[in-house]
Parts: sequence; structure tokens; C-alpha cells
Amino acid sequence: MIANNIFRAIGDFFTNVGFKPMDWIRNDISSWWTQNTISWIFVIISMVAFVYWMGQLKQFKQQGTE
Repeated sequence: MIANNIFRAIGDFFTNVGFKPMDWIRNDISSWWTQNTISWIFVIISMVAFVYWMGQLKQFKQQGTE
């Protein structure tokens, strides 16, 4: 019963709070260019984080530490 409530709370959080900015982008911004720009900003941030992460993994592998 507790596990069910935890998963329900997580689902409610993301449905009602976590995805509100995406609902706002989808419903209120009328410009396709603005929506695409926001999406590309998220993609660029993700790519930079991935490259940084791979660099750190390479550095630790060369040092022989885990």
C-alpha cells in the first residue's frame, strides 16, 4: 500500500508540477520558432553535459581510479 502511494505521488508530482512548463510552451506560445528555440536550448545543454561526463570518465579511466 505504501509503495503504491509513493508511485502515485511521483506520478502526480510530474503530471501536475513537473510538466507544467511544457504545457505552457505547448498551449500559450504561438510561435513555432520560439518553441523550437526552447527545445534546442535543452538539447544543447544535454549535449554539453554528455561531453563533460564522457571527459570525466576518460580522465578517471586514464588515472586507473573508479
